Amino acid sequence: MARIAILTASDKGAAGEREDTSGELALDRATAAGHQVVARAILPDSRDAIAAQLRAWCDEATADVIITTGGTGFTERDVTPEATRDIAERDVPGIPIALALEGLKKTPFAVLSRGIAVLRGRTLVVNLPGNPKAVAEGMDVLLPLVPHIAQLLGDAVEHRTESDRGAST
Repeated sequence: MARIAILTASDKGAAGEREDTSGELALDRATAAGHQVVARAILPDSRDAIAAQLRAWCDEATADVIITTGGTGFTERDVTPEATRDIAERDVPGIPIALALEGLKKTPFAVLSRGIAVLRGRTLVVNLPGNPKAVAEGMDVLLPLVPHIAQLLGDAVEHRTESDRGAST
């Protein structure tokens, strides 16, 4: 079981003008897979606010994985990837590739998401679009990976070097 935090970037959601269906879907899917949702927030599409929340959750080791929904499109207010980049220590480029490849099976528009995946400390942050269908598809990609991600981030997986494999002394 991993600890997951969910951050939704939505001006209307933060103002109470729209229900957070994408964040709710991510929560439902994570808990159905046996993970613990330890934190959840809905923030306006503000680069500084999103980065501050991500930084706090990462630096306080709140979660193993943070999933963001929303703010990955092309409009001027879509700033979630930039906010995520602001707090990043290392990139995880394979996850956005896997998300786009899976999404392409359903729609050519999947490649238009600008979402990224990064590490900060012992936390993985993954950006998903705000569309509930895209969140469901993204969770299908992420959830099978989450247990191993949590192990890797917790140093529970031992990696042997090439010299270890060939050593006979």
